[in-house]
Amino acid sequence: MKGMKLMPSFETRLKSCNNTYRELFIRSPNNPILTAKDWPYAVNTVFNPAATIFNGKVLLLARVEDRRGFSHLTKAVSDDGVTHWQIDKWPTLEASPDYPEEAWGIEDPRITRIDELDCWAVVYTSYSHAGPTVSLALTKDFVTFEKAGSIMPPEDKDAALFPRRFNGKWLLIHRPIGARINDFQGMGPGAHIWLSFSSDLKYWGNHKILINARKGGWWDANKVGLCAQPLETPDGWLILYHGVRQTASGAIYRLGLALLGLENPTIVLRRSDEWIFGPEERYEREGDVRDVVFPCGWILDKKSGTVRMYYGAADSRICLATASLSDLLEYIKSCPSQLRQDSY
Repeated sequence: MKGMKLMPSFETRLKSCNNTYRELFIRSPNNPILTAKDWPYAVNTVFNPAATIFNGKVLLLARVEDRRGFSHLTKAVSDDGVTHWQIDKWPTLEASPDYPEEAWGIEDPRITRIDELDCWAVVYTSYSHAGPTVSLALTKDFVTFEKAGSIMPPEDKDAALFPRRFNGKWLLIHRPIGARINDFQGMGPGAHIWLSFSSDLKYWGNHKILINARKGGWWDANKVGLCAQPLETPDGWLILYHGVRQTASGAIYRLGLALLGLENPTIVLRRSDEWIFGPEERYEREGDVRDVVFPCGWILDKKSGTVRMYYGAADSRICLATASLSDLLEYIKSCPSQLRQDSY
């Protein structure tokens, strides 16, 4: 009708005061904080680091790729988590001939502190001719590691453990790749985030889909996967995940949030329907794989309430962005509940 003001059918929950999108995560002015030039030995790229606190310092376990195309993991430690990194002079954790599933390298770790076992669990992706698979190693000092080998059949990746049991069971978030799908056309079953259960961290069962990949034009249509390890908050387990959108010029990796039940993480309470962080800066848009932001670890400073998200940028370098936990929770609690997913 003439003179009628048309309103958008969707109102963003990230609206800023100047009619732009509000950023929940703020990029560090020091970005990128680590590159191949910082490494004490020759490497092609460093990216996708896991993150934890160890001996009062920030510890990153970075994916390091050589010029063969194979990856291993190397430790970097910093007092402030931004500068003056102490980097191991050789690989911290690398592929072993005793584990054939690691023949083409290991990559994309997530670290979870397990108080019950008095150790840290490193869940990572092993890669070989059989495809990617989820592997587990335990450590008390990030010097020696007790490898458990593959804990999921291929093809599977993007995995992390919860830090404690639920009803006597350990919980693992992971992403089976499943049937190859035509992402651009949105055909096929999609690649979803799954949850599995175990009594001993070795044998896993009772598998179920936790977060579906949506269909159609969504930013997270057809393919989603876990990013950082689950973060426990008073309101539930905060989940950071990536969605992949295929465009005419290639894939774009962006990030969203979900909130799981605190005592029952099988329940998805909320899920963002818009992405909260995506590749914008040149160091995120140009590299070995363009248009990728991919965090494998985040850290909560309980005193300040600040969340530090460490991420790989364009599969080439390591960057940092920070957010207020209260802002993240306020946002995700305003997002649609799991019940709405049935209509996607």
